[in-house]
Amino acid sequence: MTGLTMNGQEACALLKAGKLKVVDIRDPQSYDSGRIATAERLDNSNLQDFINNNPKDQAVLVCCYHGMGSKGAAEFLKEQGFTDVYSLDGGYEFWKVCHPEHCE
Repeated sequence: MTGLTMNGQEACALLKAGKLKVVDIRDPQSYDSGRIATAERLDNSNLQDFINNNPKDQAVLVCCYHGMGSKGAAEFLKEQGFTDVYSLDGGYEFWKVCHPEHCE
């Protein structure tokens, strides 16, 4: 892990071990058409509930399309007190090619 980013290999290992909460910030249609297994869709309508109802020390991986928007979202979650939060390098587009076994 580098700064606020995590590569797919690291994310896959943590996901398999059950040590990673994945949030997907893409639009509803993209999320519905394919996502990382166990990913929870996060947007403005459920953001406050997520902040209020999840442990701040839980490892959180933020996923977007290509890994750009998720950096800002990860930084925002850090500002809200989450201590172990990352952006997925390459986003879902990269993930689905490299780790299709972990997609729904």
